[in-house]
Amino acid sequence: MAYDDGNIFARILRGEIPNKTVYEDEHALAFHDIRPQAPVHVLVIPKGRYVSSDDFGAEAPAEAIAGFWHAVSRVARDLRLDQSGYRLIANHGANSHQEVPHFHVHILGGRSLGPMLVKRG
Repeated sequence: MAYDDGNIFARILRGEIPNKTVYEDEHALAFHDIRPQAPVHVLVIPKGRYVSSDDFGAEAPAEAIAGFWHAVSRVARDLRLDQSGYRLIANHGANSHQEVPHFHVHILGGRSLGPMLVKRG
């Protein structure tokens, strides 16, 4: 899948769409999700043209990968989620319902989130 420069996260990175920034550095931008699924729901996106986690891992320079994951950990700590726990989610492709074709990680916390997947009989 080719990167779409018109996706909402690309537009947020360019400053075309406002966001509630939680953290920003040269590698990542973290901001509150506009449709939170938990009391704390923050998105962390790399500052680069990466469609998915696979694309990011294969194409990003090592310092961008390390910087991004450092940002994810820092945001979780800054939000004080490290004590009670949190969930990281990164969707890839159609079967996972990836809605925005720009790699991103959801940080969810602030309450018990229950089991990861519902068991089906």
